[in-house]
Amino acid sequence: MAAYTSSLATRCLGRYLIKHTQNNIWFSTSSIAKGYTTSTCNPSTPPLTPLNQARSDTSASTRTIEQHYDSLIRCGSLVEDTQQIDALHQLGQLQKTLRGYSNSIYLTPPKSKVKEAKDSNAKQQKVNDYKLSKTEGDDAPTEEEECLLPLPPPRGFYIHGDVGTGKTMLMDMFYSHVDNGRKKRVHFNSFMLDIHKRIHRRKQSTPQRRLGKMFTYDPISPVAMEISNETCVLCFDEFQVTDIADAMILKQLFQTLFRTGVVVVATSNRPPDDLYKNGLQRDAFLPFINVLKEYCQPMGVDSGVDYRRLDLPSAGKLYYLTREPDAEAFMDTLFHELAVRQNNVTGPRVLTVQGRELRLEKTCGNIADCTFKELCDRPVGASDYLEMAQAFDTVFIRHVPMLTLTLKDQARRFITLIDNFYDNKVRVVLLADAPLDRLFVHSGGEDDRDRMLLDDLGLSGDVGDHLSLFTAEEEIFAFQRTISRLTEMQTEMYWTQGDRSNTTHTKRGSQ
Repeated sequence: MAAYTSSLATRCLGRYLIKHTQNNIWFSTSSIAKGYTTSTCNPSTPPLTPLNQARSDTSASTRTIEQHYDSLIRCGSLVEDTQQIDALHQLGQLQKTLRGYSNSIYLTPPKSKVKEAKDSNAKQQKVNDYKLSKTEGDDAPTEEEECLLPLPPPRGFYIHGDVGTGKTMLMDMFYSHVDNGRKKRVHFNSFMLDIHKRIHRRKQSTPQRRLGKMFTYDPISPVAMEISNETCVLCFDEFQVTDIADAMILKQLFQTLFRTGVVVVATSNRPPDDLYKNGLQRDAFLPFINVLKEYCQPMGVDSGVDYRRLDLPSAGKLYYLTREPDAEAFMDTLFHELAVRQNNVTGPRVLTVQGRELRLEKTCGNIADCTFKELCDRPVGASDYLEMAQAFDTVFIRHVPMLTLTLKDQARRFITLIDNFYDNKVRVVLLADAPLDRLFVHSGGEDDRDRMLLDDLGLSGDVGDHLSLFTAEEEIFAFQRTISRLTEMQTEMYWTQGDRSNTTHTKRGSQ
């Protein structure tokens, strides 16, 4: 914390260097040091893909990320990947910077002595304005005030690349090794669900508007301040923007998070400039991309290898085709074999999700036997799937149809379902109409609902041809991730990791 408590002269010099140097002060370009600690892996352990290897590390506090990665290579658990090594080196520098880091100085920035004689309420208002609503070029601080302001917070990372290249593994390694008590790791879908819940709660708690009185209340910045007071290091998996409701609040939300010292490390399949590509009202979203790139260094990890699809030991047959003889009978047998180990009876179960009831017709303990129609052909979403992921460690999904463009809504839900299940290590057994690599078909065209929505929005058919809301471009892109994840979810390693029979399940996103 010395850098944040240095003398006025030192801090002014530091600010001058930040302004005028072209070098990145956060990251060194020196090579990775040798002489790592000896690996504790079992040499007889079969090689694994470079995914989710950091989550069970027990010596994170005493080892660097590079040392941990090197030990996994030495014992054969990982294959050496130069792009991953380059990324880990930069993440390792950030790991050192964040040791004991606190964003408290950004939550309560120091006040200039020149203004001490002014009214304290006016001073506090100026601080609040600076933190929450200051825009570039507005109310620029004087040279003396600038020297009193804290140094910029450490710059985070936005790790992007193709599916299965190890982005989540890299972020999890970073998260497990960061020595900071105020860190949080969460799937981006879950994070935005929490944000919308907090916004709704704040709106509900505001005084009712009186007849004839104008009253406006913007809860986004206060919600961001809540997050900033709870954590100073945020790690997001699968940063993606497909919802216009999310797209319209991200700039204000993250601008407040960044200005109050929250450091973000995120993974995504899309580079930052492609976020919300061809989305509705994207022009209003574009300023967020500039904010994101200012506070998070884009870092590509794309070796061209999908490690999830390597030839790994299978957990047995977990993907059945409808046309296969006795496919349903085989799934019934597997369900029965798993159900007899449960201390429960088979029957319906009702989950409560944000005050709503989600009824599943066939469950037994930690196992659910569902149909695609039950999970994806009714108005359910990420919050429902997240609740299921906490309640069940194994879910059977029957009668998955071939997903054409006329089933965009169902395809979106299926993608979200698999994302939530994968992130929470839920095991799946599927019965589908087509092989996995041919499950999503880029044909079918628009339906009557698309045409009605275009009319309601006052848009022409030509405009609709380019909006991802109607073209299913986002679904086509995201489904590659779904195929990759479902492939890994059929491996013995994933099936073993998802068994909660002898462990207490920890909800992802906890510290």
